[in-house]
Amino acid sequence: MLSVEDVSLYYGSSRALRGVSVTAAAGEVTCVLGRNGVGKSSLLRAITGQRPISGGRITLEGKEIDGLRPYDRAALGVAYVPQGREIFPLLTVKENLETGFAPLKRKDRSIPEDVFDLFPVLKSMLGRRGGDLSGGQQQQLAIGRALVTRPKLLVLDEPTEGIQPSIIKDIGRAIRYLRDKGTMAIVLVEQYFDFAQELADRFIVMERGEVVESGDAKALEGDDVRQRLHF
Repeated sequence: MLSVEDVSLYYGSSRALRGVSVTAAAGEVTCVLGRNGVGKSSLLRAITGQRPISGGRITLEGKEIDGLRPYDRAALGVAYVPQGREIFPLLTVKENLETGFAPLKRKDRSIPEDVFDLFPVLKSMLGRRGGDLSGGQQQQLAIGRALVTRPKLLVLDEPTEGIQPSIIKDIGRAIRYLRDKGTMAIVLVEQYFDFAQELADRFIVMERGEVVESGDAKALEGDDVRQRLHF
């Protein structure tokens, strides 16, 4: 579904990504692990078009997308749940979800029932302002908004950050459900090692803008990756 090949990215003269490569397949969760400041979020910004790359290649279903704007990538099926959620606090829950209609054709502009099956609290709060929700509920709203776009690739940046344990479990169940449908590739940046270990099919570990380790889920069962991350 997604292929990132030898990608580099700069902020001014500072190099944030150094020849990073990663793939994500439909029906799998690819976890991006690493300490703060190693380039994990920069990788997601490169994938979603939030930042231009200075070298390498990004493809979605074999089509090059690295030259496309974020809006055009969204129209092709790339959905992004940013760190910090970035919901619209003055819009209602329903209006926040409907902002996901932007890249869709008119006939597809409806909220999928899956959103309310996964996060029932959203259905009961459709008329509430987004800013009135708890942090965990806002995270569910941000994921729900991404799902409204019917993504082929779902990109999540630390969805458990600052979230209460009960909602972390709900988010984990939602990610497993979406993976098991087999139609969507999921890229997950995560600091919470146990959450990543539970969900990952494949993973990469980053240090100083580079991939220093990668593998399938079995490699996460040992202590090597945990020690490298100092979790």
